[in-house]
Amino acid sequence: MEFVKPGTKINFLGIRRSTFILSGLVIGMSIISIILHGGLNYGIDFAGGTLVQVKFSEPIRVETIKNQLASIGLDRSLVQRFGEKRENEYLIRVEKSVSDLGTLSLEIQETLQRAYGKGGVEIRRTEMVGAKVGKDLRNKGIWAIVYALVGILIYITWRFEFIFAVGAITALAHDVMITVGAFSIANKEFTLPIVAAILTIIGYSLNDTIVVYDRIRENRRKMRREPLGRVINSSINETLGRTLLTSLTTLIVVVILFIFGGGVIHDFAFALMVGVLVGTYSSIFVASPIILTWQERK
Repeated sequence: MEFVKPGTKINFLGIRRSTFILSGLVIGMSIISIILHGGLNYGIDFAGGTLVQVKFSEPIRVETIKNQLASIGLDRSLVQRFGEKRENEYLIRVEKSVSDLGTLSLEIQETLQRAYGKGGVEIRRTEMVGAKVGKDLRNKGIWAIVYALVGILIYITWRFEFIFAVGAITALAHDVMITVGAFSIANKEFTLPIVAAILTIIGYSLNDTIVVYDRIRENRRKMRREPLGRVINSSINETLGRTLLTSLTTLIVVVILFIFGGGVIHDFAFALMVGVLVGTYSSIFVASPIILTWQERK
């Protein structure tokens, strides 16, 4: 199967200024969203506190649950739907950490049962993370991403040239910022599995970029008298079919996980879905055009 016919000559570099502006606008929207929300919506992994997952036998409104929790002093709890709407499952996040998880879950269950009857409420999960532990996990997650980017910078500089490394790191930072921004715009929880998803996205996007870079290096030897812009354009066109086919097959799997995977991996699949799309875009419109822009200014 061929998505792109041999000999295709799309002028990707001809629109690089427009794509740079588009990327800048999307990243700007992400930063503005994070500022307006007062930061990311950190999950219990990073923010600390106690998490209780409850399931109701019948549909119920979030406001109703909050009113019942207020009667036992948990009026500042965050309540959000978990999984599909028909499953009637909710996550209750309490800001404070408690030493006895069993007592808290039992207290919540008894309070909700008084309103909805016995058998109408089921406590499915209870977790607790201290504030200090959450802060430590958050810092380690950030450093994991930073170390990955630095390692990639060193590797690509060694394998290709420093300018290639700059293009790759710019594209990867672009992917990370937009993925994180998507979580802020959608007001989704940013948890430890999302950091794992971001590291996965970095690896996926880098793989696409390396394929294009390899072709650029080969074509520079074959097309020594051609301008660098023409070499880069030819290289992107020659690898375009492979890039689209890989992205499409990966995206199909991720979308299936997003739809049918359930609430546990819903946000993880969402991050991968955004990352695959943005990573494919950056491999074509960011990583390689950066090389030409650097060369022209130099």
